[in-house]
Amino acid sequence: MRLRTLTAWAGALTLSLVTGCAQGDGTGASPGTVTYWLWDANQLPAYQACAKGFEKENPELRVKISQLGWSDYWTKLTAGFIAGTQPDVFTDHLQKFGQFAELEVLEPLDDLGIEDSDYQPGLAANWIGQDGRRYGAPKDWDTVALFYNKKMAKDAGLTAGELDGLSWNPEDGGTFEKAIAHLTVDGKGRRGDEPGFDKNDVEVYGLASNGGGYADGQTQWSPFTGSAGWSYTDKTRWGTEYQYDSETFQSVVKWYFGLAEKGYMVPFSDYNVQSNQANTQVAAGKAAATFDGAWMISTYAGFKGMDIGTALTPAGPTGKRATMMNGLADSITKASRNKAGARKWVAYLASDACQTTVGRHGVVFPATPAGTEAAVAAYAKKGLDVSAFTEPVADKKDFRTFSYPITNYAADVTALMQPAMEDIYGNGAPVSGLDETNDQINLILDQ
Repeated sequence: MRLRTLTAWAGALTLSLVTGCAQGDGTGASPGTVTYWLWDANQLPAYQACAKGFEKENPELRVKISQLGWSDYWTKLTAGFIAGTQPDVFTDHLQKFGQFAELEVLEPLDDLGIEDSDYQPGLAANWIGQDGRRYGAPKDWDTVALFYNKKMAKDAGLTAGELDGLSWNPEDGGTFEKAIAHLTVDGKGRRGDEPGFDKNDVEVYGLASNGGGYADGQTQWSPFTGSAGWSYTDKTRWGTEYQYDSETFQSVVKWYFGLAEKGYMVPFSDYNVQSNQANTQVAAGKAAATFDGAWMISTYAGFKGMDIGTALTPAGPTGKRATMMNGLADSITKASRNKAGARKWVAYLASDACQTTVGRHGVVFPATPAGTEAAVAAYAKKGLDVSAFTEPVADKKDFRTFSYPITNYAADVTALMQPAMEDIYGNGAPVSGLDETNDQINLILDQ
């Protein structure tokens, strides 16, 4: 069913590209306008500032920016590709890139002069398609760290240094599990590592939940699978086989979701992607700590009446700490009605001029080193120490950074892995069931 749906979509997109010239411009843009879509409301002011700088340099062009929420964004973009109402330029995600490239709805950007050395390591290379052509200009990057309630940590007798120096293993959880257990408090005030602790009556969980992690586990289990030495696929980019059947992966997943069974992590039944994510649980005082991404720094800093700190991800069996380093890019749609203007806008977005402007707003880490430096300085002015996010990028000796998995059929991989991981988390299903799921995924990739 899933493959037939994708085939039908591909056919519709092909028809749209063939007949696109005869359709009206559903974006409502004038010939001298470049339409640009993004999903993050927090970044909208920064890119409005970039648009002003761009228009000053290119007085013949105007940038029309549209901001939509995450879910609506991708739904409307997909519909736009089919109906011919897509924007000229849009913020792209590695999760979607493979499918868009395969369906040939992206415009190659090889003529923009994007060089790997101009950006944080690895960011530019991620946007090269299987045909060897570039389809995205590096925009920003993020890593994952441990956010924690400083008062709860102090009450538990845990210092910032101790939280920064945690380690773990899948056998007994190491000092990380001990810390999470000690941060957990039941209804009678007993901590998770104290006699009589009641896991069925927890007042404050040591670790908040961001759900089962779909197929990537970015803010859930990926810091652990990464520091155990596991990789999603057989190749860094455009892998042809996933490795969810790995003994290493399954041992980590069993231990990680076992934290919920022990009462240390928020149970899956309490998690809700719309209304009760990890940040909501921490804000409500129901959890002491959680892993989350750099894009959430301002959110956690804004919790009223709370002082939130950040710590490095724990060191794993390999001796290294690990974090996914995801990076967004700006892409041009193949059916863009203003490709010349779109190219100028994307080149400007990828330049130090725009990226330092974005960095000064202190909401994200731009892809260029200069943009990153501007962001670090902006966060510092707000009194925020962001070293837990930047250190993994600077220190390759003690940290392993890895990319979001870049393959074809990413949506199908997620559709298969999401229920499988939720079954393990929520129902205690055996991790060995991932063998069959992995076989199904690799069968799809072999099409």
